[in-house]
Amino acid sequence: MKRTRLALRASLLALMTERGWEALRVRDVCERAKVGRSTFYTHFADKEELLLSGFDELQAELRAAARAAAPRRLGFLRPLIEHVREGFWMATRRRLRALTSGRGGQIIRERMTRMVCELLADEVAPLAPAGPQRDVATRYLAGALVELLLSEPTAPRRLGSDELESLYRRLTLPVLRELSRR
Repeated sequence: MKRTRLALRASLLALMTERGWEALRVRDVCERAKVGRSTFYTHFADKEELLLSGFDELQAELRAAARAAAPRRLGFLRPLIEHVREGFWMATRRRLRALTSGRGGQIIRERMTRMVCELLADEVAPLAPAGPQRDVATRYLAGALVELLLSEPTAPRRLGSDELESLYRRLTLPVLRELSRR
């Protein structure tokens, strides 16, 4: 079962790179993965659900990492950086374009932003009362992190994981301190 899901995901990513999101059909993914369409639909409702299928698992892993790192702030940050580095940074430029542009890239960016918002909400909640200020700060910090992670692979000089983590912490911790003063 897990092998089937992984084969479908790998096929989807390869086909996204070759054809782009819009030209991609479930039939093509099934053929590439050597999986019947009925098997595909046993696991996923459509190609978008397949594309997003790894995010829930990743979010659970990142939450566990944050709990293990407590009381240190942003305990999910390093594992997230490493995950993106392994996935995006090791990809070819062509695959990066496929994963970050067009409708497929928009779907990935939106889901990643939502995931990071949910992870950051756990950090921000104890610092500020519920309300618009806390919500805006959470979205602000999430947007900054997602942009940093998704644009970094195409930068002329890539930062190492330590540098990337340090930079985000330096930019983020003042915001968290400011929230806790209110």
